[in-house]
Amino acid sequence: MTDVPIRDDMIRLGQFLKLASAIETGGEAKLRITAGEVTVNGEVEVRRGRQLHRGDVVVIDGESLRVA
Repeated sequence: MTDVPIRDDMIRLGQFLKLASAIETGGEAKLRITAGEVTVNGEVEVRRGRQLHRGDVVVIDGESLRVA
């Protein structure tokens, strides 16, 4: 699992995936999220605006990323 530090108290899912370099563009984030390819805390998430907080775990392409 990789810890990805954020500056504020929360970050939106699409922004987090870009910050973690898991995807390259916001358009790619939208496609991958709405296709059900991303989980947050073990559940499929289809909203790219989902708010993430420290401790949340995002999985994409089998890679676990923790909001730190």
